[in-house]
Amino acid sequence: MRFELTNEFLVKLRQAILAKNGAFVNEHFKDLYPPDIAEIFNELQIEESKYVYSQLDDQIAADVLVELDDDVRENFLASLTSKEIAEHIDNMDSDDAADVIAELPDNVQDEVLAQMEDSEQASDIVDLLNFDENTAGGLMATELIRVHVNSNAIECVREIREQADKVENIYAIYVVDDDEKLVGLLHLKKLIVSSTRSRVSEIYDSKIISVKTNTPAEEIANLMDKYNLVVLPVIDALGRLVGRITIDDIVDVRREEETEDVQKMGAMEALEEPYMSTPFLQMIRKRVGWLIILFLGETLTATAMAFFEDQIAKAVILALFIPLIISSGGNSGSQASTLIIRALALGEITIRDWWKIVKKEFSTGLVIGLILGLIGFARVGLWSYFISSYGPHWMLIACTVGFSLVGVVMWGTLMGSLLPLFLKRLGLDPAVSSAPFVATLVDVTGLIIYFTLSIIFLKGVLL
Repeated sequence: MRFELTNEFLVKLRQAILAKNGAFVNEHFKDLYPPDIAEIFNELQIEESKYVYSQLDDQIAADVLVELDDDVRENFLASLTSKEIAEHIDNMDSDDAADVIAELPDNVQDEVLAQMEDSEQASDIVDLLNFDENTAGGLMATELIRVHVNSNAIECVREIREQADKVENIYAIYVVDDDEKLVGLLHLKKLIVSSTRSRVSEIYDSKIISVKTNTPAEEIANLMDKYNLVVLPVIDALGRLVGRITIDDIVDVRREEETEDVQKMGAMEALEEPYMSTPFLQMIRKRVGWLIILFLGETLTATAMAFFEDQIAKAVILALFIPLIISSGGNSGSQASTLIIRALALGEITIRDWWKIVKKEFSTGLVIGLILGLIGFARVGLWSYFISSYGPHWMLIACTVGFSLVGVVMWGTLMGSLLPLFLKRLGLDPAVSSAPFVATLVDVTGLIIYFTLSIIFLKGVLL
């Protein structure tokens, strides 16, 4: 049954904590999963959390620590001694342990590692901390099942039993040679159905996908998506097996990348911490930069309008449709930009597809522009039927609005689709061609298109 946190439960839990009622905690927490317990911890005060934590099984407690929100975990760890942190971390997988230690201040890291010097895991954690967190080395866990290529099936089973205590989930059995180089994969099904006399060299699969320790996290995520993998072995520069990456790590990577992209598409720098944990001044710094750039960009809109000041003065009616024109162009550009950025992120398109994208977006922009242009034309015509605001030359005004919508929407669609590709070609993040940025660019050019067409249609009549 799915756990649902209620205020009633929190009240009872706080009463039990105040009364030091460990029986209540054990009774209500024994069937909960670590993420459920972490959800409860996120609502408790530090001292309350510490009491509940002390009542948990060591392994469950370690898993809960990993699941906590970043800011809650930071505050919780700050309330513990280095020795206590070391004891909790010793029950984690090496990749989770390295992630938790990396969040600690440098001096606390040294103290915690010093407390773990007798632990087998300490050296693995130190090695993992040396890797960039956004690479395979920073994501991998060193706990895995490996067997020698010249072993037989019985020896293989014995080796699996010895190593299984260190590995929480056995997704795969890796086969290595005398130099610890990865040579293949042994499927559990193959091992079970094979004769006990069979040698690993006869039943393992030499076709295996692996990544090196310096492989970027995004590339790993795409690789696991493409081949539907739940685990991926990691090798060093010499081809030696050093770790494995599991699907739960990649889910975290995807979530972080998508959060970063969404924030960038909102015309701001990506936050380095959760929203509630981000300091006020850092929040200002992350948001104000792009807003200043967009503000300066919008001043070009005023410049463009000043350039056509005479036309506006002679035909004030044109000013009524400015919001309609620029918003249609901006919205169409934002749509195209969002689609292309997401397609690039998923690997559905590459820069080499630029001409196909141009043709597709040109056609799409033309059709959408015609639809909006007809609606704009009909709007002017319909209003003219009931009121005389547009005067006797309403047909020319309707044509100006209609054709302007076609041109602006086509231009916005093309700019929105090509700008991410251009930034990608320059080695920049396409997400920075955010919807507001594209909209600002199209606003200026949209006005130029609109007033240029107004001169063509209305010259000699209203202008």
